[in-house]
Parts: sequence; C-alpha cells; structure tokens
Amino acid sequence: MTRILTRPLLALASFSILLIGIALPGVAQRKNEVGSLPFSEAPYFVGERLTYNVSFSNFVSAGHVELFVAAHGTFYGRDAVELRAHVETTGVVYAALYSLNHDYITYVDPTNGQPFRAEQVVHEAGGSANTSSDFNQPVGTGAIPEKLHVGEFPGTYDFISALYRMRALPLTEGSTYYLSARGDTQEYQAELRVRGHQPVKTNVGSFSTIVTQVRVLNNSDANDHHIQIYFTEDERHVPVLITARVKAGDIRIELAGSQLVPGLPAKTAPTPVDSAPQPTPSRKPVVTKEPATPAWPIGLPFKAGEQLNYQAFLPSIQQVVGNISFLIKPRAKYFEKDGLLYTVTAETTNAAQRVFFARDVYSTYVDAQTLLPYRSEIQVHEGKRVGKDTLTFNQDHGSVTTQQNKRIDIPVGTHDYLSIFYAVRSMNLTPPRRNAVSILVNGKAKTLIITALKRETIQLGTQKIPAIQVSLTTDDQQPDKYSLRAWISDDDRHLPLRLTALTDLGQLRVDLAILALNEQ
Repeated sequence: MTRILTRPLLALASFSILLIGIALPGVAQRKNEVGSLPFSEAPYFVGERLTYNVSFSNFVSAGHVELFVAAHGTFYGRDAVELRAHVETTGVVYAALYSLNHDYITYVDPTNGQPFRAEQVVHEAGGSANTSSDFNQPVGTGAIPEKLHVGEFPGTYDFISALYRMRALPLTEGSTYYLSARGDTQEYQAELRVRGHQPVKTNVGSFSTIVTQVRVLNNSDANDHHIQIYFTEDERHVPVLITARVKAGDIRIELAGSQLVPGLPAKTAPTPVDSAPQPTPSRKPVVTKEPATPAWPIGLPFKAGEQLNYQAFLPSIQQVVGNISFLIKPRAKYFEKDGLLYTVTAETTNAAQRVFFARDVYSTYVDAQTLLPYRSEIQVHEGKRVGKDTLTFNQDHGSVTTQQNKRIDIPVGTHDYLSIFYAVRSMNLTPPRRNAVSILVNGKAKTLIITALKRETIQLGTQKIPAIQVSLTTDDQQPDKYSLRAWISDDDRHLPLRLTALTDLGQLRVDLAILALNEQ
C-alpha cells in the first residue's frame, strides 16, 4: 500500500477522506437523455446535527466526525444552505499514527443540493490554514447535459454535498445512481447501488436501514475497500453506519448522537445571512437587547418562562430533604450569540442540613438552533466545598475551556448537566428506543445512554399521570452503578416527572412538585 493511500486510511477516522476515497467527470454515458432525479428536502433541515464515532482496526475510538446543517440564507450573493463538517482523530491514532483536525464548510443550492463553494480549515499545532474552492456549476441551458447515465444526475460535488445528495435520493431497492465528486486534485466517478434492507444495531439504538454499496469506477484501489453505507428508511435517510475494509483492518463509522430538529426544511425558510468576516466577539458578559424578542425555536416541547419545581426525598428522613427549581429565560443574544438560558437552583432543606448542606446554582447558555451549550456558569456550596467556575464550550472544535484556562477535549455535540435535562425532552422516547449523547461529567466526557423502557402510569401527588420510564446509563465499567431512572410524561411536553437514584444514604427520589402553568 503506498504512503499516499496509507495516510488517508489511517485517518479514516476522517469521514472526509473516506467519502472522497469512496466516491464520487463523466462516466461512460448512454445516448438516451433522462430527466433530473428526485430531490428530497428532508436531509437539509437547519439545525440537524449528526455525530459519529470512528473505529479502525483494534482502535475502538480512532476519531469522531460531526455533520451539521448550519444555516439557510444569502451567502456570496446566492440563496444557499450552509453545510458544515468537523473531522478529528483522537487518542493513540492522533498521537502516534495520524493527527487530523479539519473543518469543512460547503454552500449548496437549496433546490438541487449542488455546491458552489467549499471551504476547508486545517488546524495544526502552529496555527490554522484556510483554503477554498469554487464549483462553477453551469447555469441556464448550459446546465442541461447532452447525455446522462440512467440514474445519473449532473454537476460535481465535494464530499459533504455528495453525502447529503445521496440522502436526498429515493434509494429504492434495486436502483443504481451515479455521481461525480472532486477532492483536492482529483475527480472521482462513483456508483451507488441499493442492495436491500437490513436491521442495524448501534450504541444509539436499532434501526431499519437501506443497505447501499459504493463502487469507485475510476480508482481500483478505492473500489477494493468494499464500502457500504446504511441509511435509515425514513425520509431523512440518516447514515447510521459506514463500513470499509483495508489491509490494516476494518473501518466502522457509527452514529453516536443525533439532533434531528423538527420543523420546516432549510429550503422553505431562508434567512439573510451576512457572509462577510465578523469581528472577534467581545467576551464582556452582557446581554444585548434586541429591538424585538426573537421567535422561539419551532418544535420544542418547552417555552420561555417555564418553571419546574421539584422536591427530593430520602427513605431515612420523613420530610422533604431538598428543593430544585429549573427556569428557562427568553431567547436573546447572550455573550454575542443567539441563545437560550437555562438555570437551576438546588438546595437542601432544614430537615437535611443536619446530614449535609448544599446550595448549587447552574446557568447554561445553549445555541438556539442546536440546543448545545456554549457557556456554563457554576456556583457550588456543598458542605465545606465552596467554588465557582465558568466553562466555555467550543462545539465546532470539540473542546471546553475552564475559568483557569484548562482545556478539556470533548466530542463535538457534548452536553453539560443542565442542557441534557432539556435535550432529553426533545428526543424520541418511544419504547424501546435508545438515544446516546456525550455529556461532560467532572471534567471528562462520557457517553450517556437514554433507554426508553416501558410505558406506565405513576402517582404524583394526587394525580395519576401516563409516563415513559427511561434508564440513564454510561459507558463506564459499571454502566448502571447508580440505577438512575426517570419517568417522562407521555405527551408532547415530555415533562420529567420523577427521578430516582441509589446513594450512600439510600434511594433518592425527586418528584415534580408544581406543574408549569403554560400549556397545561
């Protein structure tokens, strides 16, 4: 295997190099003309974020990849959807084999998915290098090719736009599709063949998938990798698994987390966006008041002003041992970003203070589109332990910086304690559905697996409420060490009704005390 081929395969880890290597001017063409293939808008929902874990040979975690539909607006004078990707190798692969930390941005036409501009940022120890390229797609009558393969669609794609265009296809069983893609210096001819259907089990859950195989028609080395992509059978055609085979071992790119935002496709709701470079945001902790309150994000099960109050109980104490209050502040510009503000205050009561005193206050600022945190403020008073900290999340590069300037590496799409409380409410919790997300716990990223166990009715005060019981486990050696269980209301609001956990003092039970008044 040549050195040129070995580097990208070790990185592969790198979703970008994988897709460029697999896939994707013209192929041998038939004389008959065909109309343009169907184009689905479903994969282009603004706010959709997909996170993947990459395993290579004996390396269980060789890297991670994130795909993000970032915006729809006017870019470089054209109506476009902005697609982003982040690719990074980690651990031993990063340290000993291949260090990779790249960001990609592609602007595509919302009517057909064709790219017109692609940008790449390569992060290295000495700094970052930016490159860009234009895809001069023909327009007007020039965009109508003289000849097309049956199943082929016109235009040249980069790796991000190619994957989304694959998702936008019907993917009917037995069909074959052709497309061309451009890497740094090469163009690739690819065939995507739909082979059938197969259930796929991942750490996130089980999926009914459409199995496709990619053949690279003009590169025999790449074609020998036997690349397969498994798409979900719904209209979004989410790629949940990609597999490939190389001499050094098998490559598996598996969905590790997803943020599928309900609402309208990107195409139907353009918002003007200024693509010119912006000045470095001020770090001054102020809220910028807007002339009018920004609209609340579509499709969320909660609204600004919602307050949820909880009471905590221990078996050894008859009275309430703690009070917890969650509050959502209005959407606004916080620290120069369009965000939502969550706050929670938790404190022990007089009945518990003979055993333990605590009063903690958390504030988390999350992106209004992705609901991922970008800033957390923590005030802790637990017995003799008193402290404050501020965490700044960089969700694009996968890092957290503490108030003491300590850097913590995290997977892209990582939540904190507070943001996950609301993120769970936006998940599909139909039993036996499993969801997996990354969460920051005591300065370390862990995988939190939320499994919907069963539907049941619970007694809360004087009310009987239909609920979904879920388990909360981690990727530790003892994944269910604390037997964390939650009961979520079986309705559109997905209210957390009850939480139980095992502690040194016995089973802790936390019950919703006062239902929020809005939308009851």
